[in-house]
Order: sequence, then structure tokens, then C-alpha cells
Amino acid sequence: MSDILNKYFAKHKFQYYIMNFILIASLLKLFQVTSYPEADFSEIFTAGNIEFMLFGMEDEWGGIVLTFYLAFVSIILSFVFGSILGIARWSSVKIVKIPATIFVELFRAIPHIMVIFWVFFATPVIFALLFDVKFATSALTSAIIAFTLFESAHIAEIVRAGLNSMPKGQYEAAKTLGMNPFQTFTLIILPQAYRRMIPSLVSQFVSLFKDTSLVYVIGVVEFFRASTIINNRIYMSFEILSTVAIIYFICAFTLSQIAGHLEKKVEKQINT
Repeated sequence: MSDILNKYFAKHKFQYYIMNFILIASLLKLFQVTSYPEADFSEIFTAGNIEFMLFGMEDEWGGIVLTFYLAFVSIILSFVFGSILGIARWSSVKIVKIPATIFVELFRAIPHIMVIFWVFFATPVIFALLFDVKFATSALTSAIIAFTLFESAHIAEIVRAGLNSMPKGQYEAAKTLGMNPFQTFTLIILPQAYRRMIPSLVSQFVSLFKDTSLVYVIGVVEFFRASTIINNRIYMSFEILSTVAIIYFICAFTLSQIAGHLEKKVEKQINT
């Protein structure tokens, strides 16, 4: 029976998506009916609350729009910086390999929320000590920097693993064609390695999207922070957090399905 269902949902991705959404919503509703029957979701879905959770305040944008902006900018920056770190760590040149290794191991060993706090509070102190300049970053800028530093360390490991997975025959074939090491790496090795990295990179970006909720600790009014502000006003934790959970699920599960599709596509290309 399970094999039949797996084959069916493999061919019908949209039905699988809807089924998971219905399952999560049903479990929340079952919990609400049995444990919290007085819950009233109508007070949450007012025009003002919806607008605030989606776009933030009138004079300062936030909400889920800010969540996507924060995730998008951090993904781009961490991909670029992480690629440089990964290539440096994979390299045999010690002058670039050692600093990259120290950076990667350091930030992979520190909890993400500590990186956020460290960037937000330590950046002005560092600039004052090193350059004797008063410098203050906004909470949003600090969040982007923190995400870039933290995610770059993880992406660097993905890049390094992708480069290590390349067969030696690729190098030998490029050498036979008369390519120098730089041409071999940029034209042959790196493009193929990135294709192998796609599933892992997408999965890492899904995690980054979910981790954006951590920046509420420094006052960034993204989606989760906006929801908690509403909750502090109307005190309806179950209703608000259930709504937030479903919306995060929709976004993260959609991205996960994209990652799964890309993984199968890449495996098929590699096998052929």
C-alpha cells in the first residue's frame, strides 16, 4: 500500500502538497477542539492584523515581506562569500586555506542566535577600537551580516564537498585537451560541482528562511516578530502561533519540494 501511495504522489506533486497542508491544519484543529475549544481565529484575521503581518507598519516595512527580503539578500551574499570560502578551503594553498578553515570551523561551532547578538552589539565596539569611529548598524543590517557570516560557513562546506566529489578523470581529460589548471577549474570542474551542490544548497536556503525568525531578538519586525507584537496586544497565543506555523510550513514545504525536484533532476543528469 505504501509503495502505491509513494508512486502516486511522486506523479502528483500538487496533491501531495495539498494533503500535507490538510494534515497539518487538521492536527491543529483537532488539538484546538479537544484542548482549546474557546479559540476564536476571527479576531486575528482583521484587516489591520493581516496588513501588519504581511507588510509591517505604515512608515517602516516589515512582516513576511521583510522576511523574504532578509532571506533573499542573505542567500545571495552567503552564496557568494561561501563559495569563495569553500574554494579557499578546498585549495592546497595554505595562505588562503588556513584562514578559510578557521572561519568555517568557528562559525559552524557557534549558535546562530549568538552570531546575531555578537554582530549587533559588537560591531560598534570593534569600529570604535580599531578605527576610533562611532559606528552603529541598524538591526536589519546586523541581521543580514549575521546571516551572511553564519550561512557562508555552512555553504563553504557544501562547496568543498562538491569539489571533492568530482572524479579525477575530469582533470585528466581537461589536461589532455591542453587546458591549464585555471581553465580546468573554472570551465570544467566548478560548473559540474555546482550542479551536484544544487540540492544541498537549496536545503540550506530553506533552513535560512526558517532561521529568519531568530532576528526578532534584536527588534527586526519580520513575520514572527510582527505576530508576537499582535499577540502582546490581544493575548491569543494559540491562534496566532498556529497561523504563523501554517504559513511557515507552506513556504518551507514549497521550497523543500523544489529541492527534492532539483535533487532528482540532478541525479538523473549525473547518471546519464
